[in-house]
Amino acid sequence: MPDSRYSDLERPPLSEAALNRALVRPGSLWTGIAVVESTGSTNADLAGLAQQGGAEGTVLVAEEQLAGRGRLGRSWSAPPRSSLIVSVLLRPRPPIATHGWLPLLFGVAAASAVRRLGEVDVRLKWPNDLLIGDRKLAGVLAERVEGAVVVGMGLNVSLRADELPVGTATSLALQDAACLDRDPLLRAVLREVESHYADWAEAGGDADKAGLRAAYQASSATIGREVRVELPGDRFLTGRATGVDASGRLQLTAEGESHTLSAGDVVHLRPSA
Repeated sequence: MPDSRYSDLERPPLSEAALNRALVRPGSLWTGIAVVESTGSTNADLAGLAQQGGAEGTVLVAEEQLAGRGRLGRSWSAPPRSSLIVSVLLRPRPPIATHGWLPLLFGVAAASAVRRLGEVDVRLKWPNDLLIGDRKLAGVLAERVEGAVVVGMGLNVSLRADELPVGTATSLALQDAACLDRDPLLRAVLREVESHYADWAEAGGDADKAGLRAAYQASSATIGREVRVELPGDRFLTGRATGVDASGRLQLTAEGESHTLSAGDVVHLRPSA
């Protein structure tokens, strides 16, 4: 009987050894990359490791995730080896007040990498969903764990239309991307994260000094759009997104008043005819 890991030749497994050879080196942010066949949640696994003193730069990749979580506790799942499911453990030195930038930083890095390799126009929906057009390609979720921050991403790579978790999602395959190989995609994402993280840390968490806010706004699909932001307590605001502030919070003008939002679920509204 053939090895089940290779049963779908269009979805080959990732090589832990090759990824470590390519990305783990003296002076690198990445200190070790583990690839597992299946897990409940890569973020939860790394959160547990962080509590045990796990090293910064630990990366966990899962071929399949059984209890993945998105923002607002939403569940997320996909067929084995159809997605890039990765979490990283960071122990940032800049002040804790700046750590809200980390999921946005990861989003900027991932969008840049996928845009370059996939030759598709990937944009960011605040705070950190990756979109192609108005369809969701990936989501990023960050969690603070006792002085560490775990950031995870689920990126749809080879999912077919009937495999999408929701009708508003998409995948690189469905967008005819130039690269559907998860290995170079993961390498590119992690190298971009490392570069942006180094700049951000060197700037003491100052997103303007690091060029991070400018990079985020340049990649944003939200800024300049009419949006509805669903807030805690069944409240919502409708207005025009005008930017993100120095802390990464969304700036919104609604009914002539300016609002700054640190959390909320953004819905892009279609322009009126």
